[in-house]
Amino acid sequence: MNEIMPAASHDMSFLGLFLQADPIVKSVMILLVLASLGCWTIVIEKLLRLRTIRRQARAFEAAARSGDRLHPQMAGATGRIVAAGHEAWRDQDVSESRAERRERIERAMRAALSVDMRQLQIGLPFLATTGSAAPFIGLFGTVWGIMNSFSAIAASQDTSLSVVAPGIAEALFATAIGLVAAIPAVIAYNKLTTDLGRLQQSFAAGITALGDRLARDRKPHVRAEAAE
Repeated sequence: MNEIMPAASHDMSFLGLFLQADPIVKSVMILLVLASLGCWTIVIEKLLRLRTIRRQARAFEAAARSGDRLHPQMAGATGRIVAAGHEAWRDQDVSESRAERRERIERAMRAALSVDMRQLQIGLPFLATTGSAAPFIGLFGTVWGIMNSFSAIAASQDTSLSVVAPGIAEALFATAIGLVAAIPAVIAYNKLTTDLGRLQQSFAAGITALGDRLARDRKPHVRAEAAE
């Protein structure tokens, strides 16, 4: 009965597998856990920001389509887009056609929008990298752990489960952590990319409507209103 006690001495809990792992495997686990925490931090931050900016985009598009007044002093991306449009509208050239004026105004507003979109895209490459690389990093830890298991077999000349199981369990645990880090990262990257695309389309629709309004209006009182 005492001879089988060493097999029971191995802690097969998640914490035990981590603490008993080879230093290389343990480093892989730590790296994957940190990557997973980084991904969740990015996801939560993006979801909160997108919720706010999505409301701004809908309000901007609705106001631009309905002809409501839009001021450069408006908050967030909407204010920066409107300010860029009004600035381009003030810089009028009597020789340009309405289509040329409209294109110039819309180009200025799209440039302002692109600045905000680039800010929203920060962190997405990290999600994509984690989603693609984490399984392979976990697999490296798995291969290393299995190599240690074979070394333990060769050293002890014993192929019993008590010798092989701990190393294999640690190795597979590294693979599991890699998948836990990768799967949410891939899902979040696809969702956030889709949401950003829809957000940009909503702003673009508002930019088109506002650009058309500004391009066809040269009246002095509108110029004064835009300067407010």
